[in-house]
Amino acid sequence: MSRLVIQNHTLKHFDLRAKPIMNHYLNIVNVDISDYTFAGNYIWLSSSTGFYAIVNDTFCLFVLNSGVLTMLLPPLGKSQNTYAAMLECFEIMNAHNTSKNYSKIEYVHENMLEGFVDYLEEGTLIYDMLKDFLIEKKLVDYIYSVNDLIELKGDGYKSKRNEINKFIKVYPNHRLEVIDIEKHHTGILNLFNKWVKDRTTYMPKEEVEIFLDGIYFERFAIKRLLNNYTQLDIVGMVLYIDDELKGFTVGERINETTSSVLIEKTDFEVLGCAQFIFREFTKHLQMLYNSSYINVGDDMGFENLKKVKMSYRPYRLIPKYTIYQK
Repeated sequence: MSRLVIQNHTLKHFDLRAKPIMNHYLNIVNVDISDYTFAGNYIWLSSSTGFYAIVNDTFCLFVLNSGVLTMLLPPLGKSQNTYAAMLECFEIMNAHNTSKNYSKIEYVHENMLEGFVDYLEEGTLIYDMLKDFLIEKKLVDYIYSVNDLIELKGDGYKSKRNEINKFIKVYPNHRLEVIDIEKHHTGILNLFNKWVKDRTTYMPKEEVEIFLDGIYFERFAIKRLLNNYTQLDIVGMVLYIDDELKGFTVGERINETTSSVLIEKTDFEVLGCAQFIFREFTKHLQMLYNSSYINVGDDMGFENLKKVKMSYRPYRLIPKYTIYQK
């Protein structure tokens, strides 16, 4: 399916040809949420589920899943255009969906809620907006100071420093390389498969099936990332020990001050590996983009992932909202 025609709107297939168009509107918005990049959306959307349209001079990204049309991001563009575009996008979704209850706009930055909300009360999760809409606070993005992640000063980072120091001592023959996709493609996939095997070995049996359902999409995302690596404006790093690839990480620049980490995987059996490659990749992103902050995305609602991300003492948390119709 290359396009959807709904009422008088044509939704085009979200593929690599959409990259310069989306980037134009992302530059206007200029927010630091990890979801607001072309690559971050492209690698996670299958080849048949993403669609986009220009509505009221804004870039509107839709996703079609099991016959239901929703928006993966709010309309991207000048602030004076976004509210009217949101209303029009709801009309597009409602015209396609069997019920307006299915229509929603996800991953909305609070700066884009103008028109839907007069103020946000700290600590409130659901807002009763106007007469037609509800806004629900969902996940948060974790933002860190680059200097904090590199220097790891103070008692709060003591365990991170110890893990890195032990890694360097135990594995003096480690080395880091910037990703060369032809050289590292197979090794990255092999490490990911080992990571999946290790995770399923040590997790409770009742969690394995749920985990594997999610891994299907992550494996697809990694393959899509590798197959289109040179076209996505992303950067990556791999970690070798004794010529065996033991870790990889990939990220990108979000805006002038902030970079993000899209994916990071390391060998569970190598203690300190994750902490080491995270610090070194932060240095690399700072060198490339002069970034002051690193965004590592949200925790997807997983408590263990939340604990890991909080252990790095985030500089701030950026909430993301979903807009529904009543």
